[in-house]
Amino acid sequence: MTTSPPTGASLPIVGSAPSVSGGVDGPVRRPTRRIRLGPLDVGGGAPVSVQTMTVTPTHEADLTLQAIAAAQAAGADAVRVAVPRREDAEALAYIAEHARIPLIADIHFQWKYAVMAIEAGCAGVRINPGNIKKHDKVALLGEMAADAGVAIRIGVNGGSLEDDVLAEFGGPTPQAMVESALREVRLLEDVGFGDTKISVKHSDPWVMIQTYRLLADRTDYPLHLGVTEAGPLHTGSIKSSVGIGTLLAEGIGDTIRVSLSADPVEEVKAGIAILEALHLRERGLDVVSCPSCGRAQVDVWTLAEDVQQGLEGIDAPLRVAVMGCVVNGPGEAREADLGVAAGNGKGDIIQKGVKIATVREEDIVEALVHYATEMAAEIRAERGEGSPVVA
Repeated sequence: MTTSPPTGASLPIVGSAPSVSGGVDGPVRRPTRRIRLGPLDVGGGAPVSVQTMTVTPTHEADLTLQAIAAAQAAGADAVRVAVPRREDAEALAYIAEHARIPLIADIHFQWKYAVMAIEAGCAGVRINPGNIKKHDKVALLGEMAADAGVAIRIGVNGGSLEDDVLAEFGGPTPQAMVESALREVRLLEDVGFGDTKISVKHSDPWVMIQTYRLLADRTDYPLHLGVTEAGPLHTGSIKSSVGIGTLLAEGIGDTIRVSLSADPVEEVKAGIAILEALHLRERGLDVVSCPSCGRAQVDVWTLAEDVQQGLEGIDAPLRVAVMGCVVNGPGEAREADLGVAAGNGKGDIIQKGVKIATVREEDIVEALVHYATEMAAEIRAERGEGSPVVA
């Protein structure tokens, strides 16, 4: 028995993803024009940035600023705030003045709130073509944003396309979403505005992948990637990793957001992990461990969790291997910066390929934390960074 593919997934894709040369240095990036989001460069070879969105009522400005600070501390490069009410728009000037990373106003339906966001000094404004239907108002926003040096993201969602686009393409297909985005692009280009980035998000990762591939073949604007409405922390992170990771591996994407039903800090952590896995951001702490199997001579599950918890706060680029058998354990531990090959009640501690100690099984976590802390301190000293390495 066969099942039908999701809406739009079986349609042919015009063009193809750019060829990519992989390797240890990461994927080759798709060439795009570069725009400015406040002090942040987007596209044109700039590092892929990580965004999130606050969940606080934006008009509660101090609470929103606390949420922005938490996202920044987790590694976010920019943050978006919802503006569904006039009081939210009125709070933007205060928030933009005090936020320490670029602020993006998320606008739906009310174009006047976008005007207020531009006048308030936001670095960027997100508009949804399916919700702001007056073309003359979109053109006005382009003129105002150009004068103010504000970037605009055209944010298309599969669940909020224009009625005529849905009718023309028979549903939220990749072609429909791309057409919706490019219509808006043309409206902005008609008034000479070009500081645009585009997103074409869908809740189905496969449809989302196809849509961004098609869009990348049609334009050189920088693209903001995301699987919209991805779901709770676990399943949403998996969907986002598949969708965002696939496109980034092909060189497509300039900013990302992992959209989760979770704390925005978790979105940032997941986004950074995706970039690190693809060598698009310097690797931080990376704990690798054995999968579960019958060869393990130690409780790898518990040991790996205890090591991860013990190393919480280490902020240096270290790979720590927790291995529990004689097949892959010694080799994997030697390939890491620091590792343990454990079994039979003890563990060999291996640093940069050299065994430096043998400890009892119950002392493995303490030993790894000790050596990792020393190594992290050395890395920070080499970089001229003097702050503590463990929070």
